[in-house]
Amino acid sequence: MAFEGLADRLQGTIQKIRGKGKISEADVKEMMREVRLALLEADVNFKVVKQFVKKVSERAVGQEVMKSLTPGQQVIKVVQEELTNLMGGEQSQIAVAKRPPTVIMMVGLQGAGKTTTTGKLANLLRKKHNRKPLLVAADIYRPAAIKQLETIGKQLSLPVFSLGDQVSPVEIAKRAVEKAKEEHHDYVLIDTAGRLHIDENLMGELKEIKELSNPDEIFLVVDAMTGQDAVNVAQSFNEDLGISGVVLTKLDGDTRGGAALSIRSVTEKPIKFVGMGEKMDALEAFHPERMASRILGMGDVLSLIEKAQANVDEEKAKELEQKMRTMSFTFDDFLEQLGQVKQMGPLDELLKMMPGANKMKGLDKIQVDDKQISHVEAIIQSMTKDEKIHPETINASRRKRIAKGSGTSIQEVNRLLKQFEDMKKMMKQMSGMQGKGKKKGMKFPFM
Repeated sequence: MAFEGLADRLQGTIQKIRGKGKISEADVKEMMREVRLALLEADVNFKVVKQFVKKVSERAVGQEVMKSLTPGQQVIKVVQEELTNLMGGEQSQIAVAKRPPTVIMMVGLQGAGKTTTTGKLANLLRKKHNRKPLLVAADIYRPAAIKQLETIGKQLSLPVFSLGDQVSPVEIAKRAVEKAKEEHHDYVLIDTAGRLHIDENLMGELKEIKELSNPDEIFLVVDAMTGQDAVNVAQSFNEDLGISGVVLTKLDGDTRGGAALSIRSVTEKPIKFVGMGEKMDALEAFHPERMASRILGMGDVLSLIEKAQANVDEEKAKELEQKMRTMSFTFDDFLEQLGQVKQMGPLDELLKMMPGANKMKGLDKIQVDDKQISHVEAIIQSMTKDEKIHPETINASRRKRIAKGSGTSIQEVNRLLKQFEDMKKMMKQMSGMQGKGKKKGMKFPFM
């Protein structure tokens, strides 16, 4: 996971200073030495590190910390604020043209994931912002680039504008914008050609497309895994083309996070979105403050809540709470909840968003793969309707039949039945507590 090494180092350093009643300049100096090393190891640009350490040091030995009642916590607050500022301060919103369509040019080197990101962004605009995007296949050089975008469009049920690979990208972009106006599309996303490295021909063509399509945004797609190279690419594109924002891909991979922390300072252009996985909905708006909290081990509750709100059906949640109160919760309900949790994304990723998750022993070793969840689903689906409602009727021969039908072992069936029974007992206790008014407004599991 991105930032893992950096997060561990910074959290360890912060832990030493957190509870201190008094802080000396020597303490701050020692802490800053550790912070500097952690950032450099994470592949953060040297000049950016120097500037960051200077700002934090100045504030950490200033009045706001020294005269504070809890100087240790105050220093942490300073680090978090400066880390947030380093990544852009606040979330940068996507542009909206006064007269539709809003035109977005997607640019970047080959292999950064530009075409896939174009599809993901269109999907996000439709799902989250209720917009009507048009995808434009303007990469005529890479074999199969047009086909790839058309396949993505088909997969997402989104229209793709293409004139094949014999028409110039400039002409394709021009005609695509005209078509978008005719068909009342809100957004036009132009997938331009990438090269293996920056060259004059590529830049010349991109400048022509820019001149003709007059884009509201020029998003540079960079691979976070390339570290410092990503920053250099961003600088070059910005100087030649004047980008308006960056989309960082593969931030879920084994990256050191340096690009995310350097790009804003070096280019003075915001990170707009981050790619956090392979799936077509794995693109998120970039929130500097939330990312800073995650790096410092404070969790990212807001993103967790947003994921839950986007994927959990409110009516069904109320119905489920009622079932839990009245103890009529069945394996069918459990199966439905499992489906909703699965839609929120990988469970191990969700756990990492919780505050203090970094201190939970063994969390980094937890790997909840879809296979395990599929086993649970298969076991439940192999039960009869009556068994799902009355699991206490499942005797040894029935367990054997369920294991065979689900392609699992009797041990797995036994484990699930025990977990379900334990969960029902816990619900009973929680319902009792609510009844006595001890835990007013408490939410149940899977809510």
